[in-house]
Amino acid sequence: MKFIHAADIHLDSPLAGLRARDDLPDDVIRHSTRRAFSRMIDLAVEEDVAFVVIAGDLYDGDWKDFSTGLFFAEEMRRLNRPCFLLRGNHDAKSVITRGLKLPDNVREFSSRTCDTFCLPDLGVALHGHSFPNRAVPEDLSLRYPAPVPGMLNIGVLHTSGENPGKHEEYAPCRVPDLALKGYDYWALGHIHARKELSERPWIVFPGNLQGRDPTETGPKGCTLVTVEDRQIVAVEHRSVDVLRWAALDADATGLDEPALTAAIADCVRAALADAEANPVLARLTVTGTTDLHGALLSDTDRLAAECRNAAIEAGGRLWVESVKIRTRPLVTQDAGTLTELRDAFFAGLTDPVLAARLREEFASLRQKVPAPARDDLDVPKPDDALDQLAEDAWQLAAGAIAATTAG
Repeated sequence: MKFIHAADIHLDSPLAGLRARDDLPDDVIRHSTRRAFSRMIDLAVEEDVAFVVIAGDLYDGDWKDFSTGLFFAEEMRRLNRPCFLLRGNHDAKSVITRGLKLPDNVREFSSRTCDTFCLPDLGVALHGHSFPNRAVPEDLSLRYPAPVPGMLNIGVLHTSGENPGKHEEYAPCRVPDLALKGYDYWALGHIHARKELSERPWIVFPGNLQGRDPTETGPKGCTLVTVEDRQIVAVEHRSVDVLRWAALDADATGLDEPALTAAIADCVRAALADAEANPVLARLTVTGTTDLHGALLSDTDRLAAECRNAAIEAGGRLWVESVKIRTRPLVTQDAGTLTELRDAFFAGLTDPVLAARLREEFASLRQKVPAPARDDLDVPKPDDALDQLAEDAWQLAAGAIAATTAG
């Protein structure tokens, strides 16, 4: 017997920051979460699984229209085997206001108490408690019942666990407490990175089906579990994503422009090789100490184009989400009057009145940027030191002065 454990599908949620991009083909970003979900159903049919478990956040929030629910219903009919559905923080009972009759093969865990669903023919008992509200501060696992004797017991739980990382803390729990419950497998959801917290018993976050922002890199998918004689014998990740996020990191230290271009091309080829034939959305970050620093700050469009060019030459599909310049200039003395100007430039940042005014300007600028992209801005947050950008600003100013003088 086999079953699939999935979570954090976030049907119909957009890819962060890409709505306004007119250079990305529709077939790359459109309905990526739906297409990943369909791939999971394909896998379930191909592997002839006995059932599917979804451990929360099937939906990203309230439906914009009924097409989201209709899509899920159609895929469940295609699955044509039991699916056990738990609500998480994004699709909590109080969050989703629209609804459709669930297909007959879907069973939803209650949000009022912990449900137990038994499959006597398979010798399986599943226990789960859906989120009644978006914010659940208490440990829901404490309410889960004792295991059903003689059955393979599966606990289904949406939780931040012991370490939520970048995620909000909801229904926190401890691994030792889960282990003491006596279940054979804990199907967790909420954390978007795949994690195996324990093997005795198995306690697993499968990660999300489809990466949705630049931090969610690498293969995404679900967990395929194999059971023999009511014992778990294999727990495997299976990728079902349709678009792969990648981080391209190029070190410019000691490189001239052609050598840096070649290094970036190497990064692109490596990302394509790891993408399992999926198209790639990449974030390029250039680091190191280099005399190219000033030029790179104003040359990000060319760097993005070089990535695309390298992907085309490699026969793959890759687009650049953004370019981050994290280089530092070589330490050199400015010649002539620029030395005095540079000293005055940096001395100004020590003036508390001027520093406070600059922080206010940055805070105002951040508020004008749409929320999804705000945290990714290359400007300091109000509490950060201003010298975070001082050297970059000076390099741009010095380059402009030099160009004007030469002209």
